[in-house]
Amino acid sequence: MKPEVLFNLLSDTTRLRCLMLIQAEDEACVCEMTFALNESQPKISRHLALMRDAGLVVARREGTWMHYRIDPDLPSWASGSLQQVLQQLEPLQPYQDDRKRLGEMTGRPGVPACG
Repeated sequence: MKPEVLFNLLSDTTRLRCLMLIQAEDEACVCEMTFALNESQPKISRHLALMRDAGLVVARREGTWMHYRIDPDLPSWASGSLQQVLQQLEPLQPYQDDRKRLGEMTGRPGVPACG
C-alpha cells in the first residue's frame, strides 16, 4: 500500500467512520455500520469494497453477514499511522455518537441477547 492510497481512503467521511467502528469493535458487520451511521447498505458496502480492494480491510462471510476488520498484514507504517489517526479521532464527533448508536442496536450478529 502506498501512503497516498491510505490517506485518500481516510479522506472520505463514510470510510473514516466505518474504520472507527471496525477499530473499536475489532470487527464489524455491514449491518452494524449501516445502523450506526444511518446510511444505506449499498453505500456502506461500496465504501467497504474500496477499502478491501486497496488492502486496508479484510472481509469474512458468516451466513448472510459480511464482517470486516482492519487487515492485520498492513505494512507497519500504515498500521501505525492508522492506529494513531483513529486514536486521536476517537473522542470526537460523530465517532462517539456512532459508537453509542451501535451499542443500542438490537440483534447484532455475534452478540448474545440478554434475556
